[in-house]
Amino acid sequence: MTETNGLTLRMSRTLRVPRPKVWTAMVDPNQLTSWWGPRGFTVPELDFDPQTGQSYRIAMQPPEGEVFHLFGEFQDVEAPSRLTYTFAWDPPDDDDRNTQVVLSLEDLGEQTEVNLSQGEFATQARLELHEGGWSDSFDKLEELLG
Repeated sequence: MTETNGLTLRMSRTLRVPRPKVWTAMVDPNQLTSWWGPRGFTVPELDFDPQTGQSYRIAMQPPEGEVFHLFGEFQDVEAPSRLTYTFAWDPPDDDDRNTQVVLSLEDLGEQTEVNLSQGEFATQARLELHEGGWSDSFDKLEELLG
């Protein structure tokens, strides 16, 4: 039996652009590097080809600090509406566990509602860390798409 603590991050953001444009920004490596991660972070290296069963790896560089990585596997890719993948840190923090990210894009005509679910986290602190990162990322995505 698996015990759960209910620590799942759920976020929603409405972007003022059509769904195909949002989808492209989420799956195109060149655009992904422009918005991925908290403010000030860069993506110096990326292996990202969203296809079901394909693995990915993203290098992240904080403003001051060493490069670290996250990796996983695409579990479900349904263009232009749903992207599901596993998410793990390399190296992991003691409180990290592998999580699943589900990004769904709802077509609202000239707007798109992006819904995010990620979990399950081991601690509230790790959930809050990811919440901050996703909030910054969605802000940067919104800026990129204008």
